[in-house]
Amino acid sequence: MRLSELTAAISDQLVFSSYTSTLDPDINYVTHDSRQVKSGTLFVARKGDSVDGHQFIANAISAGAAAIVGELPANQLELDSAVPYLHIADAKPALAWLAAALYGFPARQLVMIGVTGTDGKTTTSNLIHSVLTTGGLKTGLISTVNAVIGETQQDTGLHVTTPDAHEVQHYLAQMVSAGLTHCVLEVTSHGLAQHRVTACEFDIAVVTNITHEHLDYHGSQAAYFDAKAMLFEGLAKSYRKPGVRKLALLNQDDSSYAELRDRTDVEVIGYGLSQVARLHAKNAKLTTKGTEFDVTLNGSWAAFQTQLIGLFNVNNSLAAIGVGLSQRLAIETIQKGIASLAGVAGRMQLFDEGQDFVAIVDFAHTPKSLEAILKTARALTNGNVIAVFGSAGLRDVQKRRWMAEVSATHADLTVLTAEDPRTESLDGILDDMAAGCTKMGGREGETFWRIPDRFAAIQYAVSIASAGDVVLACGKAHEQSMCFGTTEYPWDDRIAMQAALCLELGKAAPDVPKLPTSKA
Repeated sequence: MRLSELTAAISDQLVFSSYTSTLDPDINYVTHDSRQVKSGTLFVARKGDSVDGHQFIANAISAGAAAIVGELPANQLELDSAVPYLHIADAKPALAWLAAALYGFPARQLVMIGVTGTDGKTTTSNLIHSVLTTGGLKTGLISTVNAVIGETQQDTGLHVTTPDAHEVQHYLAQMVSAGLTHCVLEVTSHGLAQHRVTACEFDIAVVTNITHEHLDYHGSQAAYFDAKAMLFEGLAKSYRKPGVRKLALLNQDDSSYAELRDRTDVEVIGYGLSQVARLHAKNAKLTTKGTEFDVTLNGSWAAFQTQLIGLFNVNNSLAAIGVGLSQRLAIETIQKGIASLAGVAGRMQLFDEGQDFVAIVDFAHTPKSLEAILKTARALTNGNVIAVFGSAGLRDVQKRRWMAEVSATHADLTVLTAEDPRTESLDGILDDMAAGCTKMGGREGETFWRIPDRFAAIQYAVSIASAGDVVLACGKAHEQSMCFGTTEYPWDDRIAMQAALCLELGKAAPDVPKLPTSKA
């Protein structure tokens, strides 16, 4: 596509441009990463949180960039006169619109379903995907775990965030090429605030809940809420597709409900366990095999069952049921879609090596999600609930003590360990968490322990478990690495749990990656 055609998507944002009819190159790729630049690339230089992309303009030109977009005036940069430069006020949304234009605005050819919230986004996104595909709708999925396009799956990263804008648009274009009609996109607060999902033209927006999280980035709970609300505020403004219903699905059990309802100008459906919710559930029954519950559907009741465990998964299922109903799927089809999802990687994932207690790996990494999973574990056993978790370095400091307080209150035994300490002192993080346990009456060496090495911590929890207990390893789940200093070391909680169980039972165990804390 010619540069002049491509930049029509951001014409209202341009401050200055140096391209002319004779200097109007073909563009075949858009990126903000100078390492990805190749011949024919439009390089978008932006001021990031830690790196200023304008410093890499020369590198991009050397690598074959055909044009540059930046946030600084041309006279402040060393530019090549043979390479057009476009000055724009904010490169983040511009990157998204440029990528969308290059791929032919793929979101306008799909029913776009965005799922946001503090906890439960990945599970809810997978439930919606299961319901829609069961109903015969050709549906793609982009989550923080992977991208599912037809029969293919692609990893979306080591840690959890929405992919960059040009990657999102590339996935959407692949879905259109594959003949898909719907897309479920997991949307993080970072993805919204950094305009990674701008130009996604959402039709349906779903929120799971909004609790305390990511204040290290957003600065305040209000700013974090505002980022989440962007998804709902944008519904009425986004591209309207013929015959496609605009809809907001809000959790009426969550404190976010009233304000999000007031911030959207489209139809709202509330869901939850509360009887005031238009779509609500009752009679929930939890077992280690799954959850059964009844749901109101237009004044009548229908029975549902899911292989997922916990009351929070009833709420997640309700959101998926709401989306299914909005697409006019039959109740029987939605029931099958909810029931057929066997599980989500690292979300209440059970491990059975023949031990006489329950072992679970989950992503719970906030005070609210940890409380929810500990309450669920309590409902599954008359024995001890044993929790293993840490708290990330260079992130929200407040939640360290809060999570420890939650565990001291709702678990019988707590093992505090590493979770991406980054450049912070792991001992210092564990001190903060130990203080939280102590505040709630915990006794170090009796009801809680500090074990810096995560595998040793999981092994210890397994070793002290008795018949009927529940052991939970929380916070890492599907993630494939752990950060110490500035290095990402290979890691997988699921392998660690399986290995710990096998070793405890005297069975052959898979190899567990060594972390810097390992003494072996």
